[in-house]
Amino acid sequence: MMDDCSSGPLPNGRVSTLIEALPYMRQWSGKTMVVKYGGAAMTNPQLQHSVMKDLVLLHYLGVRIVLVHGGGPRISDMMERLGHQPQFINGLRVTDRATMDIVQMVLVGSIGQDLVSLINSEGGKAVGVSGKDAGLIVADRKQSPDGDLGFVGEVNHIETHLIDTLNEAGYMVVLTPLGTDKAGNSYNINADTVACAVAEALQAEKLIILSDVPGVLRDVEDESSLISVLTTEDVRRLVAANAIAGGMIPKVEAAMKAVLNGVRRVHLIDGRREHSLLLELFTEQGIGTMITVEGDFADE
Repeated sequence: MMDDCSSGPLPNGRVSTLIEALPYMRQWSGKTMVVKYGGAAMTNPQLQHSVMKDLVLLHYLGVRIVLVHGGGPRISDMMERLGHQPQFINGLRVTDRATMDIVQMVLVGSIGQDLVSLINSEGGKAVGVSGKDAGLIVADRKQSPDGDLGFVGEVNHIETHLIDTLNEAGYMVVLTPLGTDKAGNSYNINADTVACAVAEALQAEKLIILSDVPGVLRDVEDESSLISVLTTEDVRRLVAANAIAGGMIPKVEAAMKAVLNGVRRVHLIDGRREHSLLLELFTEQGIGTMITVEGDFADE
């Protein structure tokens, strides 16, 4: 802040915003948050910088950050440039050995390093790790009744020691969703799945999923029908009634599993909106959908 007092006090609106955020700043300091990063927030440069600024601010407030990133569109683009045609079964990329090489090249060598550089350029301290590092993600080969997925994995176990060590040393962790089995085979794992598993293993205060929708809507055609808070029982009821459908189903089911396994809150927020992380975490109303267990609304 400048020493020149002639500039006058902050406008009342800005002061009230800071005052509103103060209890949340105290509340989140020292807590662990896992953020799943994908969608438009990852491909739009302006939104990318917005997310990185939000993460750096959280870091300076004492929040322990683990950022799990996807990268599907860039993998498909690289495959096509190298003469490979992407194939999917039920939304999962069929991953033969050649595709696995491309997945690792894009996720680890390109996207992960780009995100680390962006965070560091905004004043943060980030370290990029793969789920293969130090046996962080132990995976099993995922089976599908609709065809062979190849080297697509599902999480068997999360070894948290490396993440804990880096967080305790003051670093943000940028995690690439790859894993290995006991034989040393590498696996491509869905980033939402990894984010949920990591949040559960760390017993995170929050899992935040950035997507390209505002949250859970009562009417998918009407963004004003956003549901701000859902319990796990609400989620089951809405899925059964087909009020939640399509691509939102795996997200809310993963969120429900996470809160039932120790994650205190899961937030589904619109990554297309600038500074959506801060708006969700530091304002009374938030901007997305928060999922929690029945009756657990204390301190929120």
